Amino acid sequence: MVKDKTKERRGHRTYHGKHKNARGGGSRGGRGDTGKCKHHFMRSNLLGTQMGKHGFVNPTGCDYEVVNVGDLETKAGSGGVVDLSGMKVLGRGNVTRKLTVSASGFSASARSKIEAAGGEAVVV
Repeated sequence: MVKDKTKERRGHRTYHGKHKNARGGGSRGGRGDTGKCKHHFMRSNLLGTQMGKHGFVNPTGCDYEVVNVGDLETKAGSGGVVDLSGMKVLGRGNVTRKLTVSASGFSASARSKIEAAGGEAVVV
């Protein structure tokens, strides 16, 4: 026995008709994040997304790890040699003995403190 068309189509949302409006993104207000500053403002507000550009991007891309002058004596090996490749030395603290420090960078105060103690600051 063959079912008639009305029984086949019952229970389907569109009744096998065409939904031309629902094909594009216009019926849902755009695709993705579209309209988050305009008509989908409350949606983006509740989700916690920020609008616009935020923060600072370092154009040089030189992000060094830092170490202070006061910590150098604990890192010093035999003969007062400290190798800190990929790090920058900053000027907080004091130097009490002669050190030879090689690092990627030195602040002006760190360089002056190392050289005042009779040491040497070498940029790698």
